[in-house]
Amino acid sequence: MRYLSTRGGAPELNFEGALLAGLASDGGLYVPETLPKFSNDQLSAMADLSYPELAYRVIEPFVGDTFSDGELATLIDQAYADFRHSAVAPLVQLDQQQWILELFHGPTLAFKDFALQLLGRLLDAVLTRRGQKVVVLGATSGDTGSAAIAGCKACSNIDVFILYPHQRVSEVQRRQMTTQSSANVHNIALEGDFDDCQSLVKASFKDQAFLPDGRSLVAVNSINWARIVAQIVYYFYAGLALGAPHRPASYSVPTGNFGDIFAGYLAKQMGLPISQLMIATNRNNVLHRVLETGRYTRQSLHRTASPSMDITVSSNFERLLLDACGSDPEQVAQLMQDLNQGEARLSNQAIAYVRSHFMSSFVDDAETIATIREIHDGTGYLLDPHSAIGYAAARSGAQQHPGSWVTLATAHPAKFPEAIADAEVNAIPTLPAHMEDLYDLEEHFSVLPAKLSAVQQHIQKVISG
Repeated sequence: MRYLSTRGGAPELNFEGALLAGLASDGGLYVPETLPKFSNDQLSAMADLSYPELAYRVIEPFVGDTFSDGELATLIDQAYADFRHSAVAPLVQLDQQQWILELFHGPTLAFKDFALQLLGRLLDAVLTRRGQKVVVLGATSGDTGSAAIAGCKACSNIDVFILYPHQRVSEVQRRQMTTQSSANVHNIALEGDFDDCQSLVKASFKDQAFLPDGRSLVAVNSINWARIVAQIVYYFYAGLALGAPHRPASYSVPTGNFGDIFAGYLAKQMGLPISQLMIATNRNNVLHRVLETGRYTRQSLHRTASPSMDITVSSNFERLLLDACGSDPEQVAQLMQDLNQGEARLSNQAIAYVRSHFMSSFVDDAETIATIREIHDGTGYLLDPHSAIGYAAARSGAQQHPGSWVTLATAHPAKFPEAIADAEVNAIPTLPAHMEDLYDLEEHFSVLPAKLSAVQQHIQKVISG
């Protein structure tokens, strides 16, 4: 399996190379040259597999000879051993059409654990084999940071630096990152928004001369292809549980950086019967605007009740653009250059391709809070604000396309007590036992201005010190 940059100006890599590179040297994102395909007979044979067994079947074709079969199976088993539900990703039925895929039973109560518990182990295995130490540098709008820390804190070959927007994540999200006492974990509260964090991370990957000791950067954001691969699995898991390959399902995904729903698109390309893919957005509805207008534009960022989706540039959308542009990397490179200048206009062919594979819905804070209240009052089920957006979008989608709809519940409601309180429901979400002392632990973080020099100097000083 070979991996190519979306912009066509970087060398081809194998899975190990793509894992370590993260961002391509030309600024693009790595995608596989081809996708594995599963027949209906193969899908039927997967129906009774456990989550780790299914993960092995889906992931193995992507890794080539980077890991032996036994090594990959062991790493996958270890990644999901500590999830708090025996099903790993259980499905909950709310009514005749609507299902909730609970993706918050991992160590940090968010869907990011599915990829990052595995990614940390893949990285550590490769780095141990190579006798190499690296710096993991990531940006988070809330959940990626804590999941990356949980996945990498025990890795002896990795120093972890996480940038998050100062005072723009929930208290639980912040404390999950800043209360970690591992010596290799370093949190940076950036005086800006998530887009500033993401921009500084991308700029650092382009020029890594500031790193001492010959180290290199590794990405744990969803720009890393291994993140996407791990997320493909739970679409197959839910689809098979609902009757695939004989019965298709639709999926509604709370969407910020586009990585999670892009994994669903890949699952469909790989043979999973999917009827609809719904992009569910909050007020920062960049992708909803793309589908409506064909224009990919930067706009001011709004703070919302769903902070993990407070994003104005969806990095992984570039991967879809390569398919939408007929696999022409020059078109993608031009579109991304146009976006950096303020606006990228998709061709008629490209926007038609996007619309043929995705629906979209925009849910504001008022509807989000009302949905939390309505669903709890009607069923007793408690949604976090991001999952509430996904559910509201799924319900609107079902009016046009009846059938089974699966909302990806991307976080545990206890991570967002403020939104739950606003909904005025008769429920107080509590943290699980392994996090019950979260508010008592000492926090460790540095507040820095949103300047590339400040961040790089800080990293250099910490590593050298």
